[in-house]
Amino acid sequence: MSFFADFSLREFLSAFVVLFAITDVPGNLPIILNMQNKGVKIGATRASIYSLILLVSFFYAGEAFLRLFGLDISSFAIAGSLILFLFSIEMILDVSLFREGADISCDATFVPVVFPLFVGAGALTTLLSIRSQYSDVNVLLAVCCVCLCIYATIRLSRFLKKHLSNATIYVLKKFFGMVLLAMSVKLFITNVAVLVHSIR
Repeated sequence: MSFFADFSLREFLSAFVVLFAITDVPGNLPIILNMQNKGVKIGATRASIYSLILLVSFFYAGEAFLRLFGLDISSFAIAGSLILFLFSIEMILDVSLFREGADISCDATFVPVVFPLFVGAGALTTLLSIRSQYSDVNVLLAVCCVCLCIYATIRLSRFLKKHLSNATIYVLKKFFGMVLLAMSVKLFITNVAVLVHSIR
């Protein structure tokens, strides 16, 4: 029960919105549909499970990984805020700053759908960044909800194609781009202040 004692609806919603934005669930819908139209298999259940395993593993092992290289959460969070900033610029201005090449086989569930499409370097970096701001329970619950959204998006992709216009998806992408931009600024300022204070 002590684990859930730190639950905060505000922190949970904030963490969820940021992770939902960085995984770009609505923005990746057209890519999923394009793959399916080409006959590529994408398992909704497996995609959500793979995403959950990746995110939770990095959530718990990420700090040990940082310590291995002599880094701290604040430094990593600042790096994460810069990546968030670049991702938000991509989403808002429709520019391409990150390019990834991946060979698509008959089953693209893990590569490239889960990694790096949904859970890429940006999502993993963001996960540690927001962990420095929120309680573990709130971030982990947000992770679970994001994975459910990934499942629902793939599972209902063809249904969503019929009921969501390209304009709607475009507006959602811009909205979450602005959320990421604001979050990147907040993360940067907060963690720079922490580093400056520690130096003093």
